[in-house]
Amino acid sequence: MKTLMIAVVIAAMALFSVGTVQAGCGKKVATVGKLKSYDKATKKITIEVTHTNDAKAKKIVTLSVTPSTKTMGTKKLEELIGSGLSVVSEHGKIDFIIPVTKKS
Repeated sequence: MKTLMIAVVIAAMALFSVGTVQAGCGKKVATVGKLKSYDKATKKITIEVTHTNDAKAKKIVTLSVTPSTKTMGTKKLEELIGSGLSVVSEHGKIDFIIPVTKKS
């Protein structure tokens, strides 16, 4: 009976620890703002944030561009400096960059 109780406690602890490790994984952050800079050497962009779904975000956010980052449209990142864009990221790494255009 004692070993059964120990096994149940260990199983419960294992389930609890897996739940806390996986908490927050896969959370996508949407950031809308103005592209302030792009550093080609470090592959980082700096955005002046106007809207975001991340409560902890600051007014200026720096995110990393990865090989899997997809930029919508035909313009390169260097050409988007100073213009509006929307970025979808996870853990500071960009998934999508979407230029924001004004309606005419």
